[in-house]
Amino acid sequence: MKIATIARHTLTHIFIITLGLLMIYPIAWMIISSFKPNNMIFSDTSLIPKTVTIDNYISGWKGYAGTTFGRFFANSLFICGVSIVGNLISCTMAAYAFARLKFVGKGVWFVVMMGTLMLPGHVTLVPRYILFNTFGWVGTYLPILVPKFLATDAFFVFLLVQFIRGLPKEIEEAAIIDGCGQVGVFLRIVIPLAAPALVTTALFTFLWTWDDFFNHLLYLTRPETFTVARALRTFVGDAGAVSNWGGALAMSTLSIVPAFILFFSLQKYFVQGITTTGLKG
Repeated sequence: MKIATIARHTLTHIFIITLGLLMIYPIAWMIISSFKPNNMIFSDTSLIPKTVTIDNYISGWKGYAGTTFGRFFANSLFICGVSIVGNLISCTMAAYAFARLKFVGKGVWFVVMMGTLMLPGHVTLVPRYILFNTFGWVGTYLPILVPKFLATDAFFVFLLVQFIRGLPKEIEEAAIIDGCGQVGVFLRIVIPLAAPALVTTALFTFLWTWDDFFNHLLYLTRPETFTVARALRTFVGDAGAVSNWGGALAMSTLSIVPAFILFFSLQKYFVQGITTTGLKG
């Protein structure tokens, strides 16, 4: 029995390690290839480059239409920062209302909100574009940022609702008895206790906004407003061919650095927010 158990565990670990290496290989290839000369990126498929150069980072950083990737990174960080603030404010308020307050049609509106989770984004694509174009917002950050302040990300509302519902009501009732109003309970009791779920919301918002390509491609039309995801598209020509593979791989490598830093720095809170939300109903 012991031999069978050891063999089973060994095979399981070998399978997991092999699967992990297969998942990591494309990222490792991208990072290593970004240091190879353009003419050796596809001719030399080894993960150990024969020639190392940083010319790809220099040429790629020059950007597009006179705008450097430094500007693109700043634009992406700005959009992500505002999106995080918008989602934290609006989604937390909406979640608290659904979890604790009583109002007419609460159940119906919650079902409607959950229904939007199952609605493909492509369904609302044309109406949203027509609406934002009528407002004159196309070409600006407004179509991307304004919805964040209107609790349009139903996933985060649901995540926070589940977390808040799991908080002991006795703490809030004690605060009310001590003279704390509804707003005070929300700001002084609920917000601090919901910190893990708020960190999870902030992290997911950053990752989804940073990696968002389609909306940025649709609404950002001027090079000075491009984000990193939108700017990477400029390496692809009209015929679908990439003229500067080295620069594209170098900037793609830099584009994953902020997400890695944020995720690993907040990993403890992220895992705590996911696990506790899953346990509370």
